[in-house]
Amino acid sequence: MSTTTTPAPASATKTRPPRAEPAPARRAARLRAVTGRCLRYATLLVVLVVMVGPFLWQLSTSFKGLGDDVFGYPPQLLPHAPTLEHYGAVTDTVPVLRYATNSLVVAVSCAATNIVFGSMAGYALARMTFRGRKIVFACFLATIIIPFESILVSEFLIVRSMGINDTLLGVMVPLAVTGLSVLLMRNAFAGLPAEVEEAAVLDGANEWQRFWRIAMPSVRGTIAVVAIFSFVFAWDDFLWPLVILSDSDNFTLTVGIQYLSGTFTNDQRVIAAGTMMAVVPLLVLFFSLQRYFFRGVGEGAVKG
Repeated sequence: MSTTTTPAPASATKTRPPRAEPAPARRAARLRAVTGRCLRYATLLVVLVVMVGPFLWQLSTSFKGLGDDVFGYPPQLLPHAPTLEHYGAVTDTVPVLRYATNSLVVAVSCAATNIVFGSMAGYALARMTFRGRKIVFACFLATIIIPFESILVSEFLIVRSMGINDTLLGVMVPLAVTGLSVLLMRNAFAGLPAEVEEAAVLDGANEWQRFWRIAMPSVRGTIAVVAIFSFVFAWDDFLWPLVILSDSDNFTLTVGIQYLSGTFTNDQRVIAAGTMMAVVPLLVLFFSLQRYFFRGVGEGAVKG
């Protein structure tokens, strides 16, 4: 006895189209999206004003003439009669070129030593196995959170015992390698694939060759990050050069510029011009290396 199967109606086999979302729900979702976007832009605007506002005010003050009100409210960003005479007053008051050269020597040397020594220490912590590696890494991390002011006296005694106080070399020694540089390089080396290193071992490359020819070229972005951070820290450092230096010929730019506030106490325009002269090299450095800086962030330079 045969049985026949009645085919299901075509309308039953078709899937029903999704029900359209009611208009009020769509309007509410659109309103939430617009509100969230407005809050994000408002937050970014507030952060921009807080971070960039003082710099713009200082830059504007350096160009203001004697007829412009420096402390007026609301602040006047566009001077009525822009002038460069305050920059000339800075160069006439302090030997800016000599101080800038001293700062450049210190900053470039510290950037180079942080790259070399930070890379070596970071590679050892990331790719080499030895007893006590975690303890050593913890010691490097501890140096990041210890305030420099708490070890300032011991640093001064060490540098004085070495006979290099009141010299640019004495300024460089505490900044020659920092825990932050070691941490950045260690994280960058730890993110490299192990297969590349294993292939180099099979080809007969020793540890030094794997470090210089394979690991270092692979983390060029992180090297740029370390160079920028080290240069900025050394260039902006004020407390340590002020403590260790007494000869005015060895003053760095940040220490030398302080004389403007004593000589021109009532003329904030000259002080602003001096601070702008100290900031310009940092801006040039960052905009020159910003491509490598963001590449270093992508390489895992700031990841834990």
